[in-house]
Amino acid sequence: MPDWLLAGGAGLIAGGALLLGSAVAWFVRVPPRVVAVVMAFGSGVLISALAFELVQEAVEEGGLAPTAGGFLLGSVVYVGLNVLLARRGARHRKRSGTQQPSQAEHSGSGGAIAVGALLDGVPESMVLGLSLLTGPGLSLPMFAAVFISNVPEGLSSTAGWKRAGRSPGYVFGIWGAIAAASGLAALAGYLLLDGAGPTTLAFVNALAAGAILAMITDTMIPEAFEEAALYSGLIATLGFLAAFSLHSLG
Repeated sequence: MPDWLLAGGAGLIAGGALLLGSAVAWFVRVPPRVVAVVMAFGSGVLISALAFELVQEAVEEGGLAPTAGGFLLGSVVYVGLNVLLARRGARHRKRSGTQQPSQAEHSGSGGAIAVGALLDGVPESMVLGLSLLTGPGLSLPMFAAVFISNVPEGLSSTAGWKRAGRSPGYVFGIWGAIAAASGLAALAGYLLLDGAGPTTLAFVNALAAGAILAMITDTMIPEAFEEAALYSGLIATLGFLAAFSLHSLG
C-alpha cells in the first residue's frame, strides 16, 4: 500500500472512532460517571503518546530549540482559537452534562461547536501522516492512542449535544465530517512535509503536541474530573501506562 494512502486511511479510521463513540452515546444511555472514567483514561493515553511519540522523538530528530518553539506555539495557537470559540458557545463542547447551550440559548453555537470539534481533531490526525516520514512506518502506538482517545471524545460530546437538543443529523453529520477531515489532515501531514528536513519535522510534530496537550487540559480533563474526581488521577495513570507499554513494545 502506498504511504500516502496509508496515511489518509489511518487518519480516517482513527477519526471514525469519534463516530463509534457518538453512536454509543446516542443509542445507549451511558452514566455520566462512566463517561468521566473513559475520558480520564483517554486523557492519559494521549498524554503518554504526545510525550513519547511526538516530543521525545522531535527532540531526538531535530533538537531542543525547534521542539520547544513548536510545542509552545501549538499551545498558544490552540488556546487562542479555543478562547474565540468559547465566546461563541463552544466552551463545553466535550461535556456530557447540561453545560452545552442549545442553538436557542446561544445563537451560532452550533457552528462554533462544529469548528471546535475540527480544531480538536486536526492536530492528532496530522501526526499520523507525519509518523510515516519520521519512522520506518505508521506509528502504531500513536494510531492506537488517537483511536482510543477519540471514542470517549465522541461519546462525551454527543451525550452533551443530545441533552442540548441537537438533532441526529447535526450530531452524526459533524462527526462524519470530522472523520473525513481527519483522513485529509493525515494525508496533508504526509504530502506537504514529504522531503522536509529534520528540524522542520521536529517543529511540526512538537506544534501538534502542544495543541494536543492544550486540548486535553481545556476540554477532556474537566469532563473527567467532574464525575470521577477521586479516581480520575489513577484512571489517567492507567491510560498513560497502557500507551507507554504500546510505545515500549513497538
